Amino acid sequence: MSSRVDAFQHLKIALNSDGTITRLREDPPTSPTPDPTLPIPVLTQDATINQSNNTFARIFLPRKALHRSLPTKLPLIVYFHGGGFVLFSAASDFFQDACVNLANDVNSVVVSVEYRLAPEHRLPAAYDDAVEALHWVKARSNDWLRNHADYSNCYLMGSSAGANIAYHAGLRVAAELDGNYLEPLKIRGLILSQPFFGGTKRVPSELRLADDPVLPPHSCDLLWELSLPVGVDRDHEYCNPTAGDGPVVLDRVRQLAWRVLVSGCLEDPLVDHQMALARLLEKKGVAVVSRFHTGGCHGAEVRDCGKQKQLHDLVKAFIASSSSLLG
Repeated sequence: MSSRVDAFQHLKIALNSDGTITRLREDPPTSPTPDPTLPIPVLTQDATINQSNNTFARIFLPRKALHRSLPTKLPLIVYFHGGGFVLFSAASDFFQDACVNLANDVNSVVVSVEYRLAPEHRLPAAYDDAVEALHWVKARSNDWLRNHADYSNCYLMGSSAGANIAYHAGLRVAAELDGNYLEPLKIRGLILSQPFFGGTKRVPSELRLADDPVLPPHSCDLLWELSLPVGVDRDHEYCNPTAGDGPVVLDRVRQLAWRVLVSGCLEDPLVDHQMALARLLEKKGVAVVSRFHTGGCHGAEVRDCGKQKQLHDLVKAFIASSSSLLG
């Protein structure tokens, strides 16, 4: 795709005169399936987080967790979907399918968070919703979570912009001086799949893949323009993890002994930003597992079944190795 193609057209959105956008994509929403009599491997249910903000949690529970012969509770993954902060939903069909497979492949309880979208709700609205979701999880008001999720073994995970949200929500939690303020919820790590970061200066992967058919850099620019606070550029800390107080807060991440998984592919225009994040974490002494493979594209770990299974195997191994260090 030529970089001359209009970014609005590429993203299938139209800008309205009042600053909102019309989303022109046809991504059908899915309904939850909580009925245990259905012949499906993973049950799902929705629970309201903040009715005023229309935020909710879609909870994914492997059917085998209902068997009384399995007394051990399952790892808890709090998941944030991608879409450049502008598109999609926890109920979008492909994120629904990805989370079903995540819960099944990793044998975990997954809480997929519906957060507010930009530009109607610019950052940090999504970060606010993410932290509010963690407090909702903490309250243990949901039977599935209370009965089947291991609150001492929780991970924040996201894809693309969702990985950015998981990262910044994690930084907010880590910055709290009271390390127990989310008790009984205990975060053990972050799982960042193809995280969506950037900066004002083009990196080599963006120059090399300027005409990428999936996520060309000029479309990323538009997504940031629509989602960042008005008046800031892409070197703001929400976009560029080397800016602001983020690097300082990483000292707390190290002290909390969180582990971080950063994964991606070499054919993603954002890969150099992702690798830079992994290096920053390593420099700050954070325990990092980074995996960058050949083949694929941005979003392949959600939409491509083979790449998705590869990611889930990686996540399963990461959680197993992190769980062995539980104290």
